[in-house]
Amino acid sequence: MARELNLGGVVVATALPYREDPSAPAGLEVDYDRFAEHCEWLVDNGCRGVGPNGSLGEYSSLTDEERRRVVQTAVQAVGDRGVVVAGVHGAGWHQAKHWAEVAAEDGANGVLCLPPTMYRSDRRGVVEHFEKVSEAGLPMMIYNNPIDTKVDLTPDLVAELAGIENVVAVKEFSTDVRRAFAIADACEAAGTSIDVIAGADDVLFECMVDGAVGWFGGYPNVFPAETVAVYNHMAEGRYAEAREIYRSLIAAFRWDSRTEFVQAIKLGMDMVGRYGGPCRPPRTALSPEMEAQVRADTQRALEALSQLTATTVS
Repeated sequence: MARELNLGGVVVATALPYREDPSAPAGLEVDYDRFAEHCEWLVDNGCRGVGPNGSLGEYSSLTDEERRRVVQTAVQAVGDRGVVVAGVHGAGWHQAKHWAEVAAEDGANGVLCLPPTMYRSDRRGVVEHFEKVSEAGLPMMIYNNPIDTKVDLTPDLVAELAGIENVVAVKEFSTDVRRAFAIADACEAAGTSIDVIAGADDVLFECMVDGAVGWFGGYPNVFPAETVAVYNHMAEGRYAEAREIYRSLIAAFRWDSRTEFVQAIKLGMDMVGRYGGPCRPPRTALSPEMEAQVRADTQRALEALSQLTATTVS
């Protein structure tokens, strides 16, 4: 029997903190205590839950032991106050299915899964991939990220995948805001249904207007309360109020769709008094020019939020 998962709200693709340790990979050890505190902080600020081991969580740079412990840490930190949607991406379905089974054992509420990574799979291979991962039994959000995977889960393909048991949602990261309506139309024609989740921070407003029911985002790591406010306004039809906050944040949000999004979001966390810290390879430190731009865009967002708050209070 298919399992359900309510993804309405802001689920945060969590960044992962490291501390220096010469004996750890690349000299950086996962800081599980700091990660647990961060997960708690996000839920305290109204987020629906957390999504460990996504691209922002640098899953591909982790050892198998680290990857499993990250999910265990998130589950323990969140408890019954929110959901944990674990990234289970793998080069083949045998690897992704393994991580989905492990996530189920460790108490995750659902999984987020890309098509096969490091291989441009055809349609038949994509369908098989998700069919096999679904056998782990957890509700699954399929992840359309053609920018990185070179595999586009087109609306007609999403409609077909929606017929697989346990597939409940699609994280839509094509950045094409027309997709929400197109997916709904394709599912209606196929006799299936699926929840569309906004997957790129800088098209959140547009995607929710067109029917997205949730947000799986990166910049809530930096602005959790503000992003929850945007989501809640959108979900309740207060579009003008949502647009004011969203417009204040958009300068920073644009980095979510750029190659350096992990470094940019971690720098944003540092700027607001959280801990972002360094990244493991293959991600390198931002160039001085790019760091200056991220700082300027983040500062612009902070100043716009401050001005908005002052205006609202007065």
